[in-house]
Amino acid sequence: MSGVNPEVTIRRAGPGDVQGLIALYCNLAAGRLDAEPAELTDAEGVLETISHQRDRLLLVAENPDGLIGTVDLLVVPNLTHHGRPWAVVENVVVLDDQRRTGVGRALMEAAIAHAVGAGCYKVQLQSAKHRDQAHAFYRALGFEPVSEGFKLYFE
Repeated sequence: MSGVNPEVTIRRAGPGDVQGLIALYCNLAAGRLDAEPAELTDAEGVLETISHQRDRLLLVAENPDGLIGTVDLLVVPNLTHHGRPWAVVENVVVLDDQRRTGVGRALMEAAIAHAVGAGCYKVQLQSAKHRDQAHAFYRALGFEPVSEGFKLYFE
């Protein structure tokens, strides 16, 4: 975590993080009602479920003021690529005033290291086409825009 303030800790999310995660996900939703996080009472149960998923890693970045970032990684078993799993990253959030401080890089490097340790042959993510700064960040981490993403929403 070179370059990150030493008061920043990267760790697995725990039950006491639910309110901080909700706040981060509100930041990610950026006012889009369809993207807002779960209500607190529901979120507690969802976080409990996530914490029991063997192939899931929900990380948070924390400083003395509270949670300042998060990333969610899922390792997916696979029958191709000689049976090696792959991983997907979702819900990457760093508070606006903490961007360009190394927090996002530390979160992503921890997620990537976990994927490598799990034997994954790749890690992938999607990012909205208009998010040029995020794309530059992902490229700086070694990600390449190699495919066109498609989504089917059920709302």
